[in-house]
Amino acid sequence: MSNIPYKIYLEESEMPKAWYNVRGDMKKKPAPILNPATLKPVTLEDLSVIFCKELAEQELDDTSRFIDIPEEIRNFYRMYRPSPLVRAYCLEEKLQTPAHIYYKFEGNNTSGSHKLNSAIAQAYYAKKQGLKGVTTETGAGQWGTALSMACSYFDLDCQVYMVKVSYEQKPFRREVMRTYGAKVTPSPSMETEVGRRINAEFPGTTGSLGCAISEAVEAATSQEGYRYVLGSVLSQVLLHQSVIGLETKAALDKYGIKADMIIGCAGGGSNLGGLISPFAGEILRGENQYEIIAVEPASCPSLTRGKYAYDFCDTGKVCPLQKMYTLGSGFIPSANHAGGLRYHGMSSVVSELYDQGIMTARSVEQTSVFEAAEMFARVEGILPAPESSHAIRVAIDEALKCKETGEEKNIVFGLTGTGYFDMVAYQKYNDGEMSDYVPTDAELQKSLDALPKVEG
Repeated sequence: MSNIPYKIYLEESEMPKAWYNVRGDMKKKPAPILNPATLKPVTLEDLSVIFCKELAEQELDDTSRFIDIPEEIRNFYRMYRPSPLVRAYCLEEKLQTPAHIYYKFEGNNTSGSHKLNSAIAQAYYAKKQGLKGVTTETGAGQWGTALSMACSYFDLDCQVYMVKVSYEQKPFRREVMRTYGAKVTPSPSMETEVGRRINAEFPGTTGSLGCAISEAVEAATSQEGYRYVLGSVLSQVLLHQSVIGLETKAALDKYGIKADMIIGCAGGGSNLGGLISPFAGEILRGENQYEIIAVEPASCPSLTRGKYAYDFCDTGKVCPLQKMYTLGSGFIPSANHAGGLRYHGMSSVVSELYDQGIMTARSVEQTSVFEAAEMFARVEGILPAPESSHAIRVAIDEALKCKETGEEKNIVFGLTGTGYFDMVAYQKYNDGEMSDYVPTDAELQKSLDALPKVEG
């Protein structure tokens, strides 16, 4: 048995006091966000119509390396942070691998995922600005759950547009949101102009994150005293989520462990960006080298099969344009069980890091993902979320490669949350009813052909 404990805990005093902004270390910055009306870089005034002012400032700040975490947010973090870095001894034994596997577990809070790290920050800034409430979208429901908790804490109204397929598959996730006081609407709905338009264009659609974003933005901009908040994709969200990577790095350093490989699931980029940012920063500064792998579903492969181009962040084309790896804002992914990873594009920060070769990407099919999830659950005792299980799949694959080569690599992956609200998916897998869907080149090209004609 190694002298590394099963769980590496940091002391409360070792919790980060500032978020890390990887853009501050990037010589080539992500391309600027564009105003959809003028196609010129957005201003603080433009963004402040949609977002809280301080969040808009964070979104546009690509020079500050560190931004202080307000004491009120750190006090909330103390309820569930620092989160543990776990040595997966039982998984290593099961695989008979010489690799050392570690996972950063973000599921030890009531929301069940990492999303609370940014939700509490965004709710704090909304309350500080004196707003009545916020609107948002959610896919699998982790973000909506986290935001409903944060809004309840600060006594803010919370309106959530939940992707219809997840709304139907995960009724108990929906009820947790309602328990915390949120209004939850399946998207696309008939409550907004953009929702009615999408329903007319795509009859019977099961929805997408792009659709839900459009509805949430319309709801925010049509109500006085409301702003829109987002759980992924945006640079401000990756900033807040950097607490994951900062704690991971501190825990590894505490025991003199050098990670060889960092693996994270990739949908919009919040978990992945938060986990890898401090490590990517070391690569950018020439201090260290790591192999960083983003893992996405084969059914929504924005990094591995998308195009690096300017695109709308939403299906209704009311949000600013962002340069990112995208499948096209009109792409409606299949109704698979990786709800939180069913977004058509990728964070501009993650996209730029990927384009610079700081990281690589892989896509995996959902039956292999659930095979890995069940193996992990049976030996490590945690039922993982389908999203997190994409990272588990590749971590297992890499550990098995080490078994073949005899290499003792240190593999670190992000376990973003638990899967207790995803039992319909586990049931489908256990009953042999789960299928794999991979979009054809023709399907993707149809969506890519509709990308806006913007140079950048």
